[in-house]
Amino acid sequence: MQKVLNLFDFKQKVNYKTEILAGLTVAMTMIPESLSFAILAGFPPLVGLYGAFIMGIITAIFGGRPGLISGGAGATVIVLIALMNSHGLEYVFGAVAIAGVIQIIVGLLKLGKFIRLVPQPVMYGFVNGLAVIIFLSQFEQFKTKINGQAEWLSGSPFLIMAGLVALTISIIVLFPKITKAIPASLVAIIVVFAVVLIFNIDTRQVMDIASISGSLPPFHIPEIPFTLETLQIILPYGLIMAAVGLTEGLLTLNLVDEITATKGNSNRECLAQGTANIANGFFYGMGGCPMIAQTLVNLSAGSRARLSGIVAALTILVIILVGAPVIELVPMAALTGVMIMVAIGTFEWASFKAFTKMPKSDIFVMLVVTLITIFLHNLALAVLIGVIISALVFAWESAKRIRARKYIDANGVKHYELFGPLFFGSTTAFTEKFDPQNDPNEIIIDFAESRITDMSAIDAVNKITERYASFGKKVHLKHLSPDCITLLQNAEAIIDVNIMEDPNYKVVP
Repeated sequence: MQKVLNLFDFKQKVNYKTEILAGLTVAMTMIPESLSFAILAGFPPLVGLYGAFIMGIITAIFGGRPGLISGGAGATVIVLIALMNSHGLEYVFGAVAIAGVIQIIVGLLKLGKFIRLVPQPVMYGFVNGLAVIIFLSQFEQFKTKINGQAEWLSGSPFLIMAGLVALTISIIVLFPKITKAIPASLVAIIVVFAVVLIFNIDTRQVMDIASISGSLPPFHIPEIPFTLETLQIILPYGLIMAAVGLTEGLLTLNLVDEITATKGNSNRECLAQGTANIANGFFYGMGGCPMIAQTLVNLSAGSRARLSGIVAALTILVIILVGAPVIELVPMAALTGVMIMVAIGTFEWASFKAFTKMPKSDIFVMLVVTLITIFLHNLALAVLIGVIISALVFAWESAKRIRARKYIDANGVKHYELFGPLFFGSTTAFTEKFDPQNDPNEIIIDFAESRITDMSAIDAVNKITERYASFGKKVHLKHLSPDCITLLQNAEAIIDVNIMEDPNYKVVP
């Protein structure tokens, strides 16, 4: 029994009051967001809530770490809009299930660890871009539809909305100075709800988005032809959704690791996400991934265990079943204020302080990732481009670090002692350090402080020996580490070099 408890991280000490209140607060912020994204994509509103519940409950129990909140995230829903418009809801369910299968494969192959390759500037850009998106999206609540067109509120409706949002923000900022026993976000929602109810203020409420009453998520096999043609239609969407979900999810997991000074399990998170998305595909949900805004709401409310995520998911289910009439009366202004504060809290303000200390290349990477996230809303593309730019910069800087110390010993043999890695980026600088025409008849290239790392390096070594051979001179390679020797031996068919044996000097790999 204890092993089972340890598996779900229930061995840790849990503050039940904090966890329950945090879960309730998270649920209050997830409901309007899930509804909004479902409506944006053209899904029935309940599909959004079912997605939030299914993603939330499965990942809260089986996910990669406590404190992480998953639901019907906009990042994954946006991927499915084109499929919804072209083929309909049933194909969407099929794509969601396919995305889940792909995510499980990633988890089983233990590929989640590669998220560690994401550099810090990319993380800064990702988080800052999301913060700006969350902030800007709240201005949609200050608009209304007139003859099918979105128009800005004006006059009393605008002033009421702005005033209630300001009241919400003020409570969130000031209430923690009184007590931190109750999450300030939840207090703000309750107070604004009471003010609107008592003074009968006319303002937009959750019911104005859509009705949220319903039943348990029904089991539903997607009504699509099980053919190769169907797979060709839904597979690209499934791949993109899986990539976006894993990217946002694992980056959010890393962010939570930093905030809580603990370590999550990225591969386990991949498996949990995949399982939840497969369940979404067969239980009428729109799928999703970890949600950075709701996760930060959860953490700022003091949650550090899995219970808050379970409470949030069950709260959404209870609201669907019996609590809809009350929740539908919650003012959107209160939820807008909460999300604005989440956006402010999400933004990495420390990145501004780092501007004077960061290399220009890191600043460029951070800005590129931020802008792509904001304007394209493509998190996977933003992170991929950021990683590629960072890798190219690293390769360029590493290429400039290869050096050679040269001297001629008493026997007339010239030595080249190399420092730095020999790889595709440094082969040109490597070649320029040699003088085959003027060097003596025998030279030694010493790799004690260098390494041969790739095919380009092998080719460079081969070409330099060919150049010396054309002048009737001989090249020896000295102090190669075992892995470098293996690499050269694996390329025996295309190289011709003399690896010098040195029985009196052993190089530690």
